Amino acid sequence: MPEGPLRVGNASGFYGDRFDAVREMLTGGPLDVLTGDYLAELTMLILGRDRLKDPSLGYARTFLRQMEECLGLALDRRVRIVVNAGGLNPAGLADRLRELAERLGLGAARIAHVEGDDVLATVRAQRPDALAANAYLGGWGISACLGAGADVVVTGRVTDAALVSGAAAAHFGWAADDWDRLAGAVVAGHVLECGTQATGGNFSFFHEIPGGLGHPGFPLAEIHADGSAVITKHPGTGGAVTTETVTAQLLYETGPARYAGPDVTARLDSVRLAPDGPDRVLIHGVRGEAPPPTLKVGVNRLGGWIGEALFVLTGLDIEEKAELMRSQLDTSLGKSRPAELRWTLARTDHSDAATEEEASALLRLVARDPDAALVGRAVSAAPIELALAGYPGFHLAGMPQKGTPYGIFEALEADPADTPHTAVLPDGTRRAVPAAPASLPLEPLPDPELPPPPVPGGPTRRAPLGLVAGARSGDKGGNANIGVWARSDAGWRWLAHTLTTAALRELLPETAGLTVTRTLLPNLRALNFTVEGILGEGVASRARFDPQAKALGEWLRARHLDIPEALL
Repeated sequence: MPEGPLRVGNASGFYGDRFDAVREMLTGGPLDVLTGDYLAELTMLILGRDRLKDPSLGYARTFLRQMEECLGLALDRRVRIVVNAGGLNPAGLADRLRELAERLGLGAARIAHVEGDDVLATVRAQRPDALAANAYLGGWGISACLGAGADVVVTGRVTDAALVSGAAAAHFGWAADDWDRLAGAVVAGHVLECGTQATGGNFSFFHEIPGGLGHPGFPLAEIHADGSAVITKHPGTGGAVTTETVTAQLLYETGPARYAGPDVTARLDSVRLAPDGPDRVLIHGVRGEAPPPTLKVGVNRLGGWIGEALFVLTGLDIEEKAELMRSQLDTSLGKSRPAELRWTLARTDHSDAATEEEASALLRLVARDPDAALVGRAVSAAPIELALAGYPGFHLAGMPQKGTPYGIFEALEADPADTPHTAVLPDGTRRAVPAAPASLPLEPLPDPELPPPPVPGGPTRRAPLGLVAGARSGDKGGNANIGVWARSDAGWRWLAHTLTTAALRELLPETAGLTVTRTLLPNLRALNFTVEGILGEGVASRARFDPQAKALGEWLRARHLDIPEALL
């Protein structure tokens, strides 16, 4: 195996991330591989709509513009580029890159791509209205392309972490059943995949970041042959890499202790973190197991039309004004009522307020229907018609807008044998990528041992949970996860025994009636809660005020509990 670590950086956590990050990462310090994650469940819907308008599209066009500026720089510095920007059309993006390279006088650039994830034709037999259907492939197609000398590899829907694990497997020559090494690289890839979330972005204790978060640097991982890795960033860049920023990202959009992927199942309960110097965190001890026998398939389809109106209610009688608005609109719509009308009243008003804005509450109406005209009338025409006939002080927070299409995400499964994972090498050779070795079903994990309970008694204070714990939350289809970690061993003993599933439901009433699963991760002093169905039919369906559950963890941190004063 090669000596020394493989330095893998990240320059994109989503489609629309900081454009200049590619140049910053290429010029900020030494790298071997630069990755970029451009895909999310919502992105696949956006790309699907692009492809409807123009079949030659379906890829992240931002990446093409980034390469126009930086392809020559990457070649000069011998940094290989691995991105999933191919979206629904990796072959099309590869062709555009070759054209770009020729135009820039970089015709020697070796461009490869990975395909086989698009299973739309098969899925449409069951879901005729599917707009996009993609299997989550692993990293071995990427490895094959890099092994054949590719300078740039573009993929479609691979798992986010596969961009890193595929590069590491190619560099170190790992075998398909090197479970622990692969799992270590997957964990490192998961930390990198959301860019600056690993260097202080969206971090609960952002006010503790030295120098602030004006312009945080993107992360990189120094991956070793045994699968361990050090998370760091280029010298002199903003933000910070600490055990807590890495813990926060490790908990993001995960579920049970087994983090299943197409190449390996990484055991999150085995992950250990240790400081390794300023802005350096070592990830080690990661155990891996065989992957599940099926691949996840993400299906996006158009669900109908959605529209929103935001009414401002000011001063006295807020509840009565809201009820009047609801009643009048129902009468006005009559038989033209959309299939769903959802009202929420946010009591943002203050008594005896010094400003009008502080004296006002917000009444939100969300309408859905397969018919765009019904939605448009509910959120645009009907409210305006009531402007002079409604509650005193009637006005809207913004000009009413007609409805827009919304999507529905569904997760299915596919047999890897029926999914032709293919590496298209720089010379055009097509190489089939074998499925992961077959495995027996994994045995259920034993329940992790709780830490000793805190010593009973002692004074407590009613205070926000966030004074002693951090949190990070996110979306997975219609589910949300909330990862919560303690800042000290004493805090962990209290948190593990206090924040039960029942306690979470009490603190977050929106979770009442939903299935909530709690996972203990003692090595991280963390709990991870999966809340099923809270996001309806996925982020694109916009089922909640916070449709991606990004702030669910911060809401939890703002709730008050009786906390031992010794922890405060």
